[in-house]
Amino acid sequence: MAAPLTADALVSALRAEGVTVVEHPGWRTNNRNQKGSWGPVNGVIIHHTVSSGTSSSVGLCFNGHSALPGPLCHGVIAKDGTVHLVGNGRANHAGGGDPSVLQAVITETYGDRPPAPHQHEGSAGAVDGNSRFYGFECVNLGDGHDPWPDAQLDAVERVSAALCRAHGWGAKSVIGHLEWSDWKSDPRGFAMTGMRRRVQSRLSSSHGGAQPSEPPRPPRYQPFPGASFFKGAPNSPLVTAMGRRLVAEGCGRYRVGPSAHWSETDRQSYAAWQRKLGYRGADADGWPGAASWAALKVPYTA
Repeated sequence: MAAPLTADALVSALRAEGVTVVEHPGWRTNNRNQKGSWGPVNGVIIHHTVSSGTSSSVGLCFNGHSALPGPLCHGVIAKDGTVHLVGNGRANHAGGGDPSVLQAVITETYGDRPPAPHQHEGSAGAVDGNSRFYGFECVNLGDGHDPWPDAQLDAVERVSAALCRAHGWGAKSVIGHLEWSDWKSDPRGFAMTGMRRRVQSRLSSSHGGAQPSEPPRPPRYQPFPGASFFKGAPNSPLVTAMGRRLVAEGCGRYRVGPSAHWSETDRQSYAAWQRKLGYRGADADGWPGAASWAALKVPYTA
């Protein structure tokens, strides 16, 4: 058992694991703590949203719906691997579940998978998962056909490892909702057994333990390609990298996610970044300039 991470500690743990984090406005005070306890925490539950589109999925998970108030999780993992934090505290994501599964997670003594659950929300013997687990919703329809991009699965791995590392847990503290409750199917489309292997491999690597053999190199950023580059409507990986940074800074205006082809949505997103930097009027027209580009720190990807 462990005390839940503070908001700042959670952000730091995720970013230290290489996660691209977007802090949704209001997430730090968005919780259901008035309805029950939050903590001690014992693990992480992975879900799918049964929705499409990053913006709408984040809004749904932040606000909830008429039958279930938000937050519906702590973070939303988009298809591009960006993690949008939407809740800090108790969240309506796990519901009731099987006490034998909780015990197996606490002790981390099970084999490939926890014991089959026989309890769920409303069962007489169910235990409250909302107080015991962090929850992360992955943007996916959950129909078995909607793809799981590599970037999204990598983010699931990194998020899980970050929380395990922060609390001193092993990968067996990470389960799917279908392993917690006997009437759930999420996440559908990848196996939690394989994901736990990925998480354990990451935890066992030198990332969080041994010192590197040589000092880390400073990050490399893309030089400003010039205003004419963007006004020519380029189709370039540089545009994708820029878009991901804009999303990470909370300035993305994308419905699905940034692509390689410069579009009006890129211009609107960049204008939001310029306004965030304090530019106004014609100086915030969405066309990149040298100063705002340098401040954005677009990573070198070549």
